[in-house]
Amino acid sequence: MTARLRFHGAAQEVTGSMHLVEHDGHTIALDCGLFQGRRAEANEKNRSFPCDPTEIDAVVLSHAHIDHCGKLPRLVRGGFCGPVYATPATCDLVRLLLADSAYIQEEDAAYWNRKRVRKGDAPIEPLYTAEDMEAAVELLEPRALGEKFEAVAGVQVTLHEAGHMLGSAGVLLELSGGGTGNTRVCYTGDLGRLNLAILRDPAPLPMCEYLICESTYGGRESPDNVNMDEQLAAIINETVERGGKLIVPAFAVGRTQVIVYHVRQLAYERKIAQHLPIIVDSPLAIRATEVFRQHPEVYDVEASAFRRVTGDLFKCADCEYTRSVEQSKALHGRKEPMIIISASGMCECGRILHHLKNNIEDPRNAVLIVGYQAAHTLGRRLVERQKKIRIFGETYEVKARVKSLKGFSAHADAGELCEWTAPLAGTVRRAFLVHGEPDQQQILAERLGERGFGDVVVPSCGQTYPLE
Repeated sequence: MTARLRFHGAAQEVTGSMHLVEHDGHTIALDCGLFQGRRAEANEKNRSFPCDPTEIDAVVLSHAHIDHCGKLPRLVRGGFCGPVYATPATCDLVRLLLADSAYIQEEDAAYWNRKRVRKGDAPIEPLYTAEDMEAAVELLEPRALGEKFEAVAGVQVTLHEAGHMLGSAGVLLELSGGGTGNTRVCYTGDLGRLNLAILRDPAPLPMCEYLICESTYGGRESPDNVNMDEQLAAIINETVERGGKLIVPAFAVGRTQVIVYHVRQLAYERKIAQHLPIIVDSPLAIRATEVFRQHPEVYDVEASAFRRVTGDLFKCADCEYTRSVEQSKALHGRKEPMIIISASGMCECGRILHHLKNNIEDPRNAVLIVGYQAAHTLGRRLVERQKKIRIFGETYEVKARVKSLKGFSAHADAGELCEWTAPLAGTVRRAFLVHGEPDQQQILAERLGERGFGDVVVPSCGQTYPLE
């Protein structure tokens, strides 16, 4: 058997996941994600691959976040035409998110080209187009969790629950080795946490000789998520008592649906005011909610039970989904207490900016931050309790209360990563840490070493390792 691992994306960084498994002349890509960062660096990385795209025979996706699937149309544009395997829910979310990404790529290129034309510079091409996206989604081939299939000759693949987002999966590859038996490679994808709303807990990692493990929070402990409902209820009730609106910036896929589910549960249990309007103001979030609704087969026990009782996790008389700009604008004139959930999650673009602009100076209102806020974003400035912020070039005083709930993270933290991987300590020949910043990876590498992993590697982009 001739086999090796080659690392390309998310090697000593967090986004742009792509790892190659090469076996007897065939190549499988584990994920094909967009790098997200500074414009010049992102442009360079997102236009390159570790090999000619035509040399890749198949892609296996762990989940639908854009930093794991967002470069597929570019791969197809370069000549890739093989199958793209993922769970059914992931396939449906990928169709949705790639369509949105292609629109952004074309709009972004058009914006910069208007500036370039005025300067006399040559126009730039978008990273990919809607046509490239449509060609990419045609290659999607759904595979159920637990179903073993042959991705390329001599490589059997099985997907297992990762508990990170709807449809997310870890990947087990079994490489045939002639008379020496099979070599097993496990790729965790992004691992979730215990007791996340809607999602099932991650499945135990399968026994393997080689482990490729994410390390996003390899050196951090996340807040406990067991009392989130009580904390959320208190924030909602305090805002309603003041007669205010609760503005929730949330990512359109995953976080929005979780917040709606939590609020619906609280209303059903009469822990918050009855008949409080719950408004989802994001076209992408609305389409993503439809995908969540179509895949009850991946709900956990609690969500399945709530669905049987109520008929739907995301639909009720008090839930409103606003698609049009006119519907969104009409919310500004409504004075009654309500919850408005809108994108983007870090308050950098989209309809959430208009809701902040119209509500941030009213002390009756509150802004609830439910996700990580990167440095230099408007969301980070709100979390830092800055007294004044700028939106659309205008300055606003922050008079609304700003609250944060940090227990909604869908990434396993350092302790959970150690716990999930512990059963493999005696069997893994080598563990590779990916999808993390170097400082986080170094901490996790040391902790895994202390727990019995004899060889833990933090690969850099372009490094290759033999699989024996």
